Amino acid sequence: MAQAALRPTVRGPTFIRLLARLAELDVAAPGSSLPEQLGQWLDWKHALSLAAALDSRPAVPEHAATVPDDLSAECTRARETLLAALRHDPLLASGTPAAGESDFAPYRQVCLARQRAAQATVGRLRGRLRDALMAASPEQARLAEVDAVMEVALTPREHSLLAKVPALLERRFESHRGAGQTHGLDAFRREMQSVLLAELDLRFQPVDALLAALRTHQESA
Repeated sequence: MAQAALRPTVRGPTFIRLLARLAELDVAAPGSSLPEQLGQWLDWKHALSLAAALDSRPAVPEHAATVPDDLSAECTRARETLLAALRHDPLLASGTPAAGESDFAPYRQVCLARQRAAQATVGRLRGRLRDALMAASPEQARLAEVDAVMEVALTPREHSLLAKVPALLERRFESHRGAGQTHGLDAFRREMQSVLLAELDLRFQPVDALLAALRTHQESA
């Protein structure tokens, strides 16, 4: 008897792999390089701004700066707060009574609220980290300028793509609800929580990178 073909493994960030699995999609490797794909996201104004940031010669700070301990701790606390909100949300807890959950509306509200909280937190932290980089060294100041340009250029595209997550989760909700209220909704809650946790990790990548750059500068100072 012929065996069904195995679905190819989707490579990439956990968030992308989870979405591909939930949508039951085969995601092929991109046919173009990262610079080519990035070029499709940047219009000519953003490209000029990026070129200017890369070619800039920031002034040398009078006094070398180090990573403020409170800034590093602030990033850690902010992330832990967002993680705790996701892990302990009553609606996503396994075994939550299904009464009153006949539609997706409560889950959509939770998803949107968590996305807005992550977006606001990451934006604030990136600004704080860029300020610290600007005071660290000319090289770090250039990195801060590049990050500022990339945030302006890519954030609208990021928001547009991540805005599709609630719709995907709603389709999964409808699929699981048909499998039986208790078991189906518990499985959906686990999937939704996993997706939002992975999305949070994805959103924090710029914060992690900027913080790592600051720490590298401090260690080499």
